[in-house]
Amino acid sequence: MKLREVLRETSDLGHYGAIAIWGALQQEGHPPLPSVRTIGRILRRRGALDGRLRVRRPAPPPGWYLPEVASGRRELDSFDCVEGLVIRGGTAVEVLNGTSLHGGLVMSCPVSILSAKIVAEMLVEHWRQWGLPEYAQFDNDTLFQGPHQWADVIGRVSRLCLSLEIAPVFVPPRETGFQARIENYNGSWQAKVWARFQHGSLAELQERSQRYVAALRQHRQAQRDAAPSRRPWPSGWKLDLQAPPRGRLIYLRRTSEQGTVEVLGYTFEVDPHWTHRLVRAEVNLEVGKIAFYGLRRREPGLQPLLRTIGYIWPRTHFRE
Repeated sequence: MKLREVLRETSDLGHYGAIAIWGALQQEGHPPLPSVRTIGRILRRRGALDGRLRVRRPAPPPGWYLPEVASGRRELDSFDCVEGLVIRGGTAVEVLNGTSLHGGLVMSCPVSILSAKIVAEMLVEHWRQWGLPEYAQFDNDTLFQGPHQWADVIGRVSRLCLSLEIAPVFVPPRETGFQARIENYNGSWQAKVWARFQHGSLAELQERSQRYVAALRQHRQAQRDAAPSRRPWPSGWKLDLQAPPRGRLIYLRRTSEQGTVEVLGYTFEVDPHWTHRLVRAEVNLEVGKIAFYGLRRREPGLQPLLRTIGYIWPRTHFRE
């Protein structure tokens, strides 16, 4: 310890850690010489290390930003698109993938090109067969959210979800982690289906994808049985895109340095003290309000209401 203090004061390099102590002992000729790791352990036992150990906090539970999902009472389905795939010969391929958070219920629909209308039809087919979740999560692609150049836009997919009493959830742009489950499944599908075989046609790819999805669903049967129950498909349901949307839209966003967020094409002041932090904006179309809740991964159970702002959605004609 004395040598460490001497090196701290006199070393030309300013080094006085385990390696520097070992070198000084070697120069002074003190056999047998302890190893660098042994010297480091001695310094740690004496509390003589300057560095701080990294504090490893437990990861928040899956779906931590939605209390009902985090507690396991409700299910959330996540969806994403895989683009840029081309079958030899020039056939372009785009894939809509989906997976449920708790049950691991997957879907994969490879087609030539995806549109909001095709995505909505795929979701209807999937939910009609397997039942409805409480939440459906998407990124901010125009396929899911609708056009970005206008305010107050509620796209086709959002209207579909709201008509089925499913709350659409849009994750924050350029944020990692929120889409981890679906991105992981995207990688699995590409590795197990797309890259594993040489596909002669789109129909051949679709058949292989269906077999993989069926096998994975069977493999995860026990997980699906233990997941929250899904609501049955409503009898007599029909999508009316011109009907005023009812229910909740949820946007996960990160505030600016002024404590503002952008939702539905508007900039809202949330809290000047809650800057560069995550918030959950719940747009209640029936009540006419937007509630902003603070989110912190370190304290996932603490989600304070930061502000409530009035918002009346203008009834507009849906453009097909």
